[in-house]
Amino acid sequence: MKKTIFGVVICSMLLVSSFAQAAGCLKGAVVGGVAGHLKHHAVIGAVAGCAIGHHLAAQEKKQQAAAAAK
Repeated sequence: MKKTIFGVVICSMLLVSSFAQAAGCLKGAVVGGVAGHLKHHAVIGAVAGCAIGHHLAAQEKKQQAAAAAK
């Protein structure tokens, strides 16, 4: 059962990542995966880390664009 769930999660991550920009996602996924591994939830940590990393990268890009416009 665990292998089936793991396979579905991996396929879902691949589909989502193909539509999203990778900015910040890879670094966040690594950090989240390591942190999640410590709590025995590595996949959930990696997914959350990817989302947070992508969000932070988008915010930083907006700030840089605003600073360049001044």
